[in-house]
Amino acid sequence: MHQHEHAQVSFVESGAFDVYIDGNEHRLTAGDGFYIHPNTDHGAVCREAGILIDVFSPVREDFLTE
Repeated sequence: MHQHEHAQVSFVESGAFDVYIDGNEHRLTAGDGFYIHPNTDHGAVCREAGILIDVFSPVREDFLTE
């Protein structure tokens, strides 16, 4: 589990993930999405290999490369 000051929107392109948001667990599969408010405890566990697309606001400078 972790938290950060960024809002996060995620989309499951493929696979299956157990997503934990503020003490609640959700099994998400292809086509599902979720929103995480800033400073909210959350985490995810991949249960079936796939692609999870994350978008952060404001931008996560620590994820950028030069």
